[in-house]
Amino acid sequence: MTRRDYPGPDSRQIQRMFAGIAPRYDFLNHFLSASIDRHWRRIATAKVRDLAGSSPSLCLDACCGTGDLAVALDRHLETKVIAADFCHPMVTRAMEKAVGRIRVIEADALQLPLADGSFDVVTIAFGLRNLADRSAGLREIHRVLKPGGAAVILEFSRPVLPVFRQMFEFYFRNILPFVGSVVSGDSQAYRYLHDSVQVFPDQDQLVEMMRNAGFVDTGYRNLSGGIAALHWGLSVYR
Repeated sequence: MTRRDYPGPDSRQIQRMFAGIAPRYDFLNHFLSASIDRHWRRIATAKVRDLAGSSPSLCLDACCGTGDLAVALDRHLETKVIAADFCHPMVTRAMEKAVGRIRVIEADALQLPLADGSFDVVTIAFGLRNLADRSAGLREIHRVLKPGGAAVILEFSRPVLPVFRQMFEFYFRNILPFVGSVVSGDSQAYRYLHDSVQVFPDQDQLVEMMRNAGFVDTGYRNLSGGIAALHWGLSVYR
């Protein structure tokens, strides 16, 4: 089975897993990535600005987790942000950060309670990988975008340098799950992180999936040697 046709994880298991690590989620994200994740979110926000300008009317941050990307969008753009996640403890923590023009809702990214063509921009950071059906998630993002609206996806990917890839794999397989288990008390969650990245579509495959979902003008940029990648695309005019 290839990464392309590997089924997504069980939604209920994902809800339970993220509910369990929510109290330590932010600390571990920043600690285990040496705060590189903050830099990646700034790049994602800059890409939103490139595609939609500095003042898009309405942005959706799907699978928002604790709301870090939503906060970055609110801070750096003149826009109203709706942040959505289906894990209640994560939503609760996002609400604690929701200042300015951010509204947080509890919603499944596969069945968003939002009208067609509502948003100028949809972002999703480290959440597409966790959907039970990634292709359906991309179609749902496309559905809620206005014609010509922009999707910006930040996700773990495939390091492009062989030696660097081996070092990253050792860290992801051995060190990250151990530290994550000690701090959060949940060894399974950080083992899942490693396993889910291994079977997630690579950079070019994700571009293909976006095109199949209806996006045009797609592209991607490798971040930190391909540890993560930023993908983007525009919805077609209906």
